Amino acid sequence: MRAAYVDAANPADPLAALIVGERPDPTPPDGWVSVKVKAASLNHHDVWSLRGVGLPADRMPMILGTDAVGTTADGREVVVHPVITSPDWSGDATLDPKRTLLSELHQGTLAEHVVVPEGNLIEKPAGLSWEEAACVPTAYLTAFRMLTRDSGLWKPGTVLVQGGSGGVASATIQLAKALGHRVWATARTEHKRAFAQSLGADEVFEPGARLPERVDLVVETVGEATWSHSLKSLRPGGTIVVCGATSGANPPADLNRVFFLQLRIIGSTMGTAAELAAVLALLGRSGVRPHIDRVVGFDQLADAMDALVAGEVLGKVVLRPGEPTRGAE
Repeated sequence: MRAAYVDAANPADPLAALIVGERPDPTPPDGWVSVKVKAASLNHHDVWSLRGVGLPADRMPMILGTDAVGTTADGREVVVHPVITSPDWSGDATLDPKRTLLSELHQGTLAEHVVVPEGNLIEKPAGLSWEEAACVPTAYLTAFRMLTRDSGLWKPGTVLVQGGSGGVASATIQLAKALGHRVWATARTEHKRAFAQSLGADEVFEPGARLPERVDLVVETVGEATWSHSLKSLRPGGTIVVCGATSGANPPADLNRVFFLQLRIIGSTMGTAAELAAVLALLGRSGVRPHIDRVVGFDQLADAMDALVAGEVLGKVVLRPGEPTRGAE
């Protein structure tokens, strides 16, 4: 089968490590199911894998990708939950110390077929296209968990989304509005700020801008570049939920502000299969649909990955194995 994979990491030039070529068709072990991939979306996780972060050489070659939708041999249309637990784990999959994502220990989704545990399959809603559903398992699942389980909000409030054009950030804007919150967002360029507004952001700001008032929740995916602004933007008792650090993972702590204003800092990673089903249901009820920057085939994957690394993607990039390609929307 055709797949996108990494055979040898390249920390300095990750795109040089990307290979598109033939890999063996996967054989599912007991309790696992083979899925014919109809669509798969890209994430920054794929770039980290090309750099070798969290992916040692003895696990390569490794097929990239965490997100996929497709069909099983018996004709079911399914969304793949990418969090794989250890065999004896029960409870919240994200809290298993040995849990991995697809493409970390088990082969990933940027391929014509992927095998996953039977319990990791969620029925695809009929109202979502293949491309739309493929965007949900990482970005929209992560955003949903941050806004519900981790936010500390029990009623509508004001949410600040840093770096509002990225995959998780754009998902957060859409889902926060669907959940009834007032949403503010930051972005580096006027074009990206306009994009955030088109998704439903009530107000948009340049990074670091003084806000009209302090907010209840900050959703942080950027890290070092925005961290100080995130802390300063919170009301007393407010919460930062952080799920990524694309600009660096070692910001100044400013602990005096944290304890004096009783701020909450919550780490968040992905979500459970039940939460994936819940966010799919929310998309169905609300009419919210992921914004897809472009849909590509394998031959255009390198260019799409380059755009992702360069920060030129608005929303999500989707791979359709074996399908005709269409350009950026």
